[in-house]
Amino acid sequence: MNDSATTLAPAPHQLAWQALSVGRSEASRRRYGLAALRGMIATWKERRRFRWQLAQMAKANPHLIADIGLTKRQFEAEIAKPFWQA
Repeated sequence: MNDSATTLAPAPHQLAWQALSVGRSEASRRRYGLAALRGMIATWKERRRFRWQLAQMAKANPHLIADIGLTKRQFEAEIAKPFWQA
């Protein structure tokens, strides 16, 4: 009763991880993961800074929002987004 139809296949996420890890050492996977994490955090900081600057500009000079081509609704939607959303 040991045929291949009765054995359990690995979960899809396990297969994907195995495919990624073939030929790479643990250190190289960790470095890639840290680089990706640093890049993601840098992107989040930039979005937060951009939205903060946009809000400050609107407080100081509200007419500039129209000058950069945003409507009031678009401006409010942009500054209301959390930092992790593009």
